[in-house]
Amino acid sequence: MPLIVEGSQVPLRWVEREPRGGGAISPGRHAGEPDYVRIALINNMPDAALEDTEMQFFDLLDAASGDLPVMVQLFSIPGVPRGDRGMRHLSNFYSELNDLWNSRFDALIMTGTEPKCPNLRLEPYWASLTEVLEWAAENTASTILSCLAAHAGVLHSDGIDRHPEGDKRFGVFEFTKLEPHQLTAGGGPQVRFPHSRWNGVSLDALREHGYQVLTGSDEIGADLFAKQKKGSLFVHFQGHPEYGADTLFKEYRRDIRRFLHRERETYPSMPKGYFDEASALLLRTFQQSVESERREESMESFPEAALVGRLHRTWHSSATAIYANWFCYLLSKRQNASGSRPRVLVSRTVHCEPVEAVALPPA
Repeated sequence: MPLIVEGSQVPLRWVEREPRGGGAISPGRHAGEPDYVRIALINNMPDAALEDTEMQFFDLLDAASGDLPVMVQLFSIPGVPRGDRGMRHLSNFYSELNDLWNSRFDALIMTGTEPKCPNLRLEPYWASLTEVLEWAAENTASTILSCLAAHAGVLHSDGIDRHPEGDKRFGVFEFTKLEPHQLTAGGGPQVRFPHSRWNGVSLDALREHGYQVLTGSDEIGADLFAKQKKGSLFVHFQGHPEYGADTLFKEYRRDIRRFLHRERETYPSMPKGYFDEASALLLRTFQQSVESERREESMESFPEAALVGRLHRTWHSSATAIYANWFCYLLSKRQNASGSRPRVLVSRTVHCEPVEAVALPPA
């Protein structure tokens, strides 16, 4: 069953992608349907990535939910800098936060955005963001926070500050499962996820404040971590399991263009674990040809056509498995709340056992 976007209009790219049923429904139309999982997706990404991020999350949720019908409603917090195009898109396809306060959702997902201040509390959207976090803790079964939203979440609830990394954490990295948890059940002992960040939060600080660090590595530190906050299981990703195959490529190309336009002083580092050897050789050759003479026109010789077909989403199975487990968790919480007979969900990727057989995280 396809993922359905709730609202009067649906982004055209998703309608074109899912003509079998990815269109709009009226808000609240299925509010009484017990088998539907309703998710509020708060997309705060900058204008350049706004629509791509929608599609990335839609695609991941659709793949992970299997036969479970899922409805998503789009929101964005005020205070995030927007241009005319971004504001038009929000006006056409996104709901106001007042609709969030007055609605029932099983879960909430919130993305990060590009920070302007080292101290996140000074960002113009801080008050709205923290209001959403407080609402989610009281009104959802689980909340997923991505990248900067994860940093904001631990800062708000536990005072854990992020710290600058020595270099940008950029690429696809392998992580070990550190603690048993329903979210990481099944599969092998390791997962792969993309990261793209200049800052991080300390694994030790997270554990000191009661977070379960579920995946991590010596190179990157904490990747996925979780903590029960009031009624909601807060799930934090420092990385981006939702990324598409070409997302890191687009970011790397953007940073190269910024270097050639003299908007940054150093040539960007190539994302780790992402390009194959032939692609990396093409990129190193291009770098050598432009570093000595920085000209905007040099991007005309960027080997994009030779690279795009070689990009692969090697983290997709890891991302789908964890999100499928998350859907199982949401379903079990729904059943516990209603007292209904446990239902077995057969997903395209994960088999959810009846709720009595599932080890739920501690409250």
